[in-house]
Amino acid sequence: ICTYCQQGIKRCAENSNFGHNVAPLSGTVYMSDNNSSNAMWGGRFASGPDAIMESINASIDFDKRMAVQDIAGSIAHATMLAKQNIITASDSEAIKEGLLTILSEIENGTFEYSKALEDIHMNIESRLKEIIGEPAGRLHTGRSRNDQVATDFKLWTRDQCDAIIEGLTELMKALIDQADAGADTVMPGFTHLQVAQPVTWGHHMMAYVEMFARDRSRFLDARTRMNESPLGAAALAGTGFPIDRHDTAQALGFSAPSANSLDAVSDRDFALEFLSASSICATHLSRFAEELVIWSSAQFKFVTLSDRFSTGSSIMPQKKNPDAAELIRAKVGRITGSLVGLLMVMKGLPLAYSKDMQEDKEQVFDASDSLMLALAAMTGMISDMEPNVASLETAAASGFSTATDLADWLVRDLGMPFREAHHITGALVAKAEEKGCDLPDLSLADMQIVNERINADVFNFLGVQNSVASRQSYGGTAPKQVRKQIARWRKILS
Repeated sequence: ICTYCQQGIKRCAENSNFGHNVAPLSGTVYMSDNNSSNAMWGGRFASGPDAIMESINASIDFDKRMAVQDIAGSIAHATMLAKQNIITASDSEAIKEGLLTILSEIENGTFEYSKALEDIHMNIESRLKEIIGEPAGRLHTGRSRNDQVATDFKLWTRDQCDAIIEGLTELMKALIDQADAGADTVMPGFTHLQVAQPVTWGHHMMAYVEMFARDRSRFLDARTRMNESPLGAAALAGTGFPIDRHDTAQALGFSAPSANSLDAVSDRDFALEFLSASSICATHLSRFAEELVIWSSAQFKFVTLSDRFSTGSSIMPQKKNPDAAELIRAKVGRITGSLVGLLMVMKGLPLAYSKDMQEDKEQVFDASDSLMLALAAMTGMISDMEPNVASLETAAASGFSTATDLADWLVRDLGMPFREAHHITGALVAKAEEKGCDLPDLSLADMQIVNERINADVFNFLGVQNSVASRQSYGGTAPKQVRKQIARWRKILS
């Protein structure tokens, strides 16, 4: 591009006595025939777009991902037009056969995409005209690219919701299997990343089942809300043709047609909600990924990750890096960035459609790809990882993790007010620190120095196994409660 006249370098040289002696903006030289109009736009324009306009306007490089949905929408529309006697049955059949031929070309990789035709809709319609001729021009009766793209995008996003729901289900099953195998295995529970109370491995795994279950329900809810068809809303005001929007909605698996044509073509809530649910889900994945990074370190040794989801170092032969977990942890920034990006696109748009909305798809496509990959990687890591039981049990007994059990015993068996029991337990922790031991290692005499009412029964409640077994409240860490939750979730997911 000539930086002076904004024409292609070749045309700049041809249209001036000598080309402007200016360096191009980039290494790419864009050229277009400015003497021919875009046939899809009709006769309004006497000339075609400038090369820069053609480049910024085109979306085919990314929206070709919606080809299958576009063909499905067009087949439903053509079928309905024939039912309503808006086009002939023969034209409808020709359109459908031509569209199926195009679908075959796309699947076989022989379809040729043209940037000059802007988007997937025009690329398919242009090819349809090459295949069947005049009947192709009747396909667009009673619809606009505005409702067409909204329909395609909803169909694509709905399909991705289904795929992510399935991915989350598999992830939850992998977590449940880990929980089942480790329902009795004790490990430290943390607050502030400091040892707090003993919990079971199964309980920790089931915490993430609950998290991902909420993600799953968010995608299910979003899918329900987005399941209204924009097709037939046309440009923004509906159409004067006697179309049957209920027919096309049913054919495409929508629950109903959208009730307001203005809203139908300008709504991108479904994309925002998809990105919002994806961002929350990615945050949950990132939290677990962070734990896996910590747990697999030499300092913790809580888990061993399989070689399938680890990498080595180019210089340090001893290294086994949890790179899959680290990359999952990083995906949340990319996915949440997509949400913020689309929110900024939509925040100032008046009704109805604006070209700004062409910027809606790349964020959703990228976020969906990132989330699906992260789900698959996390499911694989969880299925393969092995908890190091000895390290977990040792860590569970450290850091005075049964101090709360001691305070509870003072309340329950000696009738102390909890605040007094809390104070006495704190004093016993200080004594254990002074002696360099843990609470169960204090002698009864040491304990009675702090409070003479303490008796030998206290030692029945200080072990980590006793601690976790006592947490029998609903949702607690006791193995019996964990197994109840495992059974409940297996039934739900089946």
